[in-house]
Amino acid sequence: MRDPFMDTAKVSNSDWHIKEIPTLLAELSITENGLTQAEAAKRLKTHGLNSLPRQPKPAWWQVLGRQFKSPLIYILVVAAVVSTSIGDFTDAIFIGMVLLLNAIIGGFQEWRAEESAQALQKLLQFHTTVERDGELLEIDAEQVAPGDVIWLESGNRVPADIRLLMTHGLEVDESLLTGESLAVLKDPAWTGSLQTPLADRRNMAHAGSTVIRGRGKGMVVATGMKTTIGQLAMDVLSVSSGKPPLLVRMERFSYVVAIAVLVASFVLALIGILTHGHSIHEMFMFGVAMAVSAIPEGLPIALTVALAIGTTRMAARGVIIRRLAAVEGLGSCTLIASDKTGTLTCNELTVREIHLAKGEVFKITGEGFAPEGQVLFQDQPVKAVQHSLLEGLVRTAVLCNEADLHRSGETWVWCGDPTDIALLSMGNKLGWDQNTALKQFPQVNQIPFEPEYQFSASFHQFNGETKVFIKGAPERVLAMCDIPKDGKSREQFHNTAEDLARKGYRVLALAQGRIDEELDSLQVPSEPGDLEFLGFVGMIDPLRPGAREAVIACGASGITVSMVTGDHPITALAIASELGLATHPEQVVTGTELLEKSEEELQRFVQNARVFARVAPDQKLKLVQALRKSGHFVAVTGDGVNDAPALRAANIGVAMGKSGTDVARGAAELVISDDNFATIVSGIEEGRIIYDNVRKVIYLLVSTGAAEIVLLTLAIVLGMPLPLLPVQLLWLNLVTNGIQDVALAFEPSEGDVLNRQPRKPNEPIFNRLMIERTVIAALVMGFAGFFFFHYLLRSGWSESSARNALLLLMVLFENVHIANCRSETKSAFSISIFRSPILIYGVIGAFLIHVLSMFLPLAQKFLRTEPVDFSTWMLAFGCSLSILVVMEIHKWSWKYRYPSNRKL
Repeated sequence: MRDPFMDTAKVSNSDWHIKEIPTLLAELSITENGLTQAEAAKRLKTHGLNSLPRQPKPAWWQVLGRQFKSPLIYILVVAAVVSTSIGDFTDAIFIGMVLLLNAIIGGFQEWRAEESAQALQKLLQFHTTVERDGELLEIDAEQVAPGDVIWLESGNRVPADIRLLMTHGLEVDESLLTGESLAVLKDPAWTGSLQTPLADRRNMAHAGSTVIRGRGKGMVVATGMKTTIGQLAMDVLSVSSGKPPLLVRMERFSYVVAIAVLVASFVLALIGILTHGHSIHEMFMFGVAMAVSAIPEGLPIALTVALAIGTTRMAARGVIIRRLAAVEGLGSCTLIASDKTGTLTCNELTVREIHLAKGEVFKITGEGFAPEGQVLFQDQPVKAVQHSLLEGLVRTAVLCNEADLHRSGETWVWCGDPTDIALLSMGNKLGWDQNTALKQFPQVNQIPFEPEYQFSASFHQFNGETKVFIKGAPERVLAMCDIPKDGKSREQFHNTAEDLARKGYRVLALAQGRIDEELDSLQVPSEPGDLEFLGFVGMIDPLRPGAREAVIACGASGITVSMVTGDHPITALAIASELGLATHPEQVVTGTELLEKSEEELQRFVQNARVFARVAPDQKLKLVQALRKSGHFVAVTGDGVNDAPALRAANIGVAMGKSGTDVARGAAELVISDDNFATIVSGIEEGRIIYDNVRKVIYLLVSTGAAEIVLLTLAIVLGMPLPLLPVQLLWLNLVTNGIQDVALAFEPSEGDVLNRQPRKPNEPIFNRLMIERTVIAALVMGFAGFFFFHYLLRSGWSESSARNALLLLMVLFENVHIANCRSETKSAFSISIFRSPILIYGVIGAFLIHVLSMFLPLAQKFLRTEPVDFSTWMLAFGCSLSILVVMEIHKWSWKYRYPSNRKL
């Protein structure tokens, strides 16, 4: 017999939801009674276990190996090989130590933060009830086979993609897959079209979702990798990660450095051989010295330390870094594509408005289930006892309720349906506790909520009477009420409910009444009538505290925020309006509209759209890819399984730490520990500070390295001896400058980072300002060093002694020049030297280490150093101050030339 499920090569579930049940069963040759054990075993053998592929956690050596995947590291390796080939083992050992230390620091940071990528597998590790051979069995979810009939009830996790055959009030929470904040009522009789979004397929239950209430049964149509969650797993594993901005810029910079070193060394060596008669060996030594000067050997370790410092600072502000190179990513991004549910909002329904039957409107503050907030009438706090009708509504809300909300120690805990929890929270804000109310009004019976009824009722004894309290859909509850003629009409009440719904609220009507019959807990009560209508409550999944301010702050920083959600367009618009992202329905783009766009059209379309609703996970992935292709550096925030592919495809993926799934955290580079979108602003600030410090470190190292190149070039072109030996150059780059550049990485904020526009995505590290500063600094130090060396030789100094004095001058240049590096545009004299104590210690430490090297015999042997007299000290110190004067003039000149642009 042909296995019908073999025709479904991958997930698509593309037509399971569009066919009638009899047609579907006939086509698949399956009955509603499920499989036999023998047939199930056969299908498991054919289709495999209902599980997802495991992605093992990387071994420590793999994490360590990743630290060597950098063009700059490759250049250093070549320099070490060249040094070894000519027998200069000192230089080779120095470089090797730098490479090893860099790998250890970076590897340790990543190893400590690396999380296991087993999350998707965990979603299917549970038991489920299956019907086989006419009996109900509880089996491991991995043993579910295509064609099995699964029974579901409240609290169950759906084990596979299921076409529902029968339901009774079945509501399923699919928020982790779709972003829809409310549970979805399922209906097996419903059929749709091929274009129907995942969130609207009411006859399907998808793997990984959870049953909130009701029961039902359905036929398994896809397992393992063929489920919707399986497709997401494939997307996560197959989509290549976007490179963090710093990595992109450093790769470009390293490539330029490598080409420049090779070309310059070859040209100058040729000049030396042909013009001045230097030997090939001498020019090879010059080439090594040139490479050592040009290649900032201390840069990898300095960058690693700078990023590690940033990791610690960001962790203190609630941003956990999983990949070291992503530390400055938020500061580079030009657009944040944020999920709504659980990211911008609390993912906890909250009552925001109460509209009483007599027309009074009450506003409720606070976010989430915890009853922290007030009820306001005309901007004044009120309690229920002050308004009899309000008290009746609140009493109804807490008595006609199946949830639980109570304080445990210092925190609030809850369980039950989100709607009921939201009503209990409202009651607590108004002074009504459920347990106290039940003691005063003992419950004798109830009518549980069922979708076909559209209401629930609770019956209670009070003063010898039986009271009934009802909540439900507005049209259903109003039909059971006796509406007085001297008040609002039934039509006006319906209009009020519709107005609330248009604002994005979930609307409930509440009523109360008295019944004459006596009830006990065994009786099935009849539907009440002639009730007193109390009013409406409007509830919504509210914004997180600070979310609006965070979006505004992003805008002020030049960063665009887009909201991408699987929720209903009306709900999306309500939240977008509060955030200031959209005000009209036509500004909300739906997933159906995106389906109609080609790849080129989508790239143009996303430039202006800011709110996307009813977006499926694969569409969110395409949105991120389109945004990147259109020129944005994209950060994506999310917390659900549905967000994982987009998180991985973004330049920077940002997952929520508390409510986020393991899947989302595993796909992201950054994790927000407090789930607060506002924390992202802190991440943006720290990211920009880190990038500023990275630029400062690069400027210090490259400008001093370029000065050495100027010095060497002048010497070769003019036929003079090599001013500094390779080992002396390495000493400058790795030790004296190496200590200072690490200290420079600890610099705090200059105070204005959030007032800047983001860097352009294609902007190189060496922009116009950096190039000007580097060239000027290199020329000043290079020419000053050359004339200093030339003067000493003309004064009768030996080459060795002149090199020693020149080495001292270059160390002093580094000590003074670091003051210029603390800000690209602010005067060195305007920044307190005590703002960064570590930098003070670094400068003093670097200076003292070199002084020691002039007196210690072992250092004198390797570095060819020796003590110098006081006059030489004063001459070298005076020359070193020239770099401070020149760079102060340049900073003043830059502000004069570009008064409206701090940095270009």
